[in-house]
Amino acid sequence: MGWTQIYDPMQNIWLSAIIAVIPIFFFFLGLTVLKMKAYMAAGLTVILSVIVAVAFYKMPVNMVIGAAGYGIIYALWPIAYIIIGALFLYKLSVKSGQFDVIRQSIVSITDDPRLQMLLVAFSFNAFLEGAAGFGAPIAITAALLVGLGFNPLKAAALCLIANTASGAFGAMGIPVIVAGQVSGIEAKEIAKFLGYSLPCISFFVPFLLVMIMDGFKGVREVWKPTFVTAATYAIAQYLTITFIGPELPNIIASIVSLVSLAFYIKVTNKKDAAVEEKLTVRQVLKAWSPFIALTFLVTTWSLNFFKGLFAPGGLFEKTNLMIEIPGLHNQVIKATPLVPEPTPYAAVLKLDVIAATGSAIALSGIIAMLILRMDLKTGKDTLMETIEELSKPIFTIMMVLAFAFVANYSGQSSTLGLALANTAHIFPFLSPVLGWIGVFLTGSVVSNNALFGSLQTTTASQIQVLPLILVAANTAGGVMAKMLSPQSIAVATGAVGLVGKEADLFRFTLKYSIGFLILAGIITFVQALLL
Repeated sequence: MGWTQIYDPMQNIWLSAIIAVIPIFFFFLGLTVLKMKAYMAAGLTVILSVIVAVAFYKMPVNMVIGAAGYGIIYALWPIAYIIIGALFLYKLSVKSGQFDVIRQSIVSITDDPRLQMLLVAFSFNAFLEGAAGFGAPIAITAALLVGLGFNPLKAAALCLIANTASGAFGAMGIPVIVAGQVSGIEAKEIAKFLGYSLPCISFFVPFLLVMIMDGFKGVREVWKPTFVTAATYAIAQYLTITFIGPELPNIIASIVSLVSLAFYIKVTNKKDAAVEEKLTVRQVLKAWSPFIALTFLVTTWSLNFFKGLFAPGGLFEKTNLMIEIPGLHNQVIKATPLVPEPTPYAAVLKLDVIAATGSAIALSGIIAMLILRMDLKTGKDTLMETIEELSKPIFTIMMVLAFAFVANYSGQSSTLGLALANTAHIFPFLSPVLGWIGVFLTGSVVSNNALFGSLQTTTASQIQVLPLILVAANTAGGVMAKMLSPQSIAVATGAVGLVGKEADLFRFTLKYSIGFLILAGIITFVQALLL
C-alpha cells in the first residue's frame, strides 16, 4: 500500500516550513551554541526528524524506519567504504616511513607552508575531487597537510573551503550530468552557464585560503604565486567547461595549476636546489606510489568505457547487486507540484562490489602494500586502526544520512523547497539556498541536484525565469554547503584526528559558507534580471 507525500501538512506553507526546519535548526544549535559532539547532535536530529515525519507528515512508521535504515546503509556503502580506504592509504604511507620522503619532496619544491597548502589543499584536492569525490579528497589532503606539520583544525578547514572550487563538477562531472537528467536541460549547457561564474569564484579561493592561513600580510607576501595558481586554475576550468564539457574541468584545471605553481616556484626560488638533490627520482616515485596508484585507478574507474562494463548488458553487469529496500521502494509517491504527476520514489541500494570508487581505493591500498613491501599483519593492523579511529565519524555520517533520508522520503526537505519557491521574484536570490539546503542534508551535490533539480525547473517556469539559471544556481549553491555539511565535517575531523571537535570545525567554516552563498545568490539574481 503506497503513501503519497504531503508537502503542506499545516495548510500554510510557511508554518509547514517552520515544522520541517526544526531538525535542521536543532543540529545547527547543537553544534554552535550547545557545542555538542557531532554524533550526539546528529542522533538527536534523527529522532526529531522521525517525530516530525510521523506526527505532522503522517508518514507510516514502517516507511520512516525504512528511510532511516536506507540512509544508514548508504552511509556505510559507498561513503564509509571510500573514507576508510582513503585514510588507510595515507596510514600505509606513514607506517612504511615513506611519508617522510613525501614531505621532503614537497619541501624540495618550497619550504613556504602557504605554497605547500596551495599545492596540496587546493590543486591536489581538486584533482582528487575530479577523480574520486565522496569525501576522499578531504580525507587525503587534510591528512597530508597534518603530516606536513599543519594545525589539524586549520588543515581540515582549509581543505573543506578549497573544495569550493571543484565541488560543482565532482567526480567526472556527475553533479552536472545528474542536474541535466532531472531538469531536461543538456548537461553541457548547464556546465557552460556555470562557466560564466564559477571560474571567478575559483580564482578568489586561493587568495582566501592564504588569507585564512596568514592574514592580509601573507597575501601580500605570496600574491604572485597565489595569482599564478588562481589564474591558471580559473582559465583552465573555464576553457574546459566551455569547449569540452562537465567531465574534465577538475582534472585538467588542477593539473595545470599544480604544474604552473611548481614551475613558478622553481624558476623564482633557487635556494631549495640543495634540498632537492638529496632525493632521487626513484625515491620520490616510490614514496608517492600509493597516490599514483590511487590516481590511476580512480580515474580509470570513472571513465565511460570502464563504467560500461558494469552497465546493463555489460560484461560484468552481474557484479552489481540492486537491493530494493523492503517496505520503502516505490511505496512513497511524490506528488505535484514537486513532480508533474504522481511518481513512485525508488529506494534501491546499489551494491557495486567491483565498480564502486571505494574498490579502486582499496585496490590502491593492496598495490601500495606490495610496492612498499608491507606484510599482511601490518596491513591488517593498520586497517583495524583506521576503522577504530573512524568509528565515531562514521557513526555521525550514519546518523546524518538517516536524518537526510527521512527528511527526503517524508517530504520535509521538499516543504522547505516549496516555501522558498513561493518567494516569487526574489526567488532567484534564494535559489542557491535551496541547493545549499540539499547538500547540507545529503552531503552530496549529486544528491542535491537529484532532489531539487526538477523543482528549480518548475519554479523557473512559474516566475518566468530562464530554467537554466536556477538549475545552475542549485548546483552552485550546493557547492557552498559542502564545507559545512555534517558528512564533510565528520570526514575531515576523522582524517586529522579531531573526533569530538566537529563543532569547532563547523563554526570555523560557517561564516565562509554563508559568505559564498550570499555571493551565489547575488550572481543568480543579476543573471535572472539580465537574461
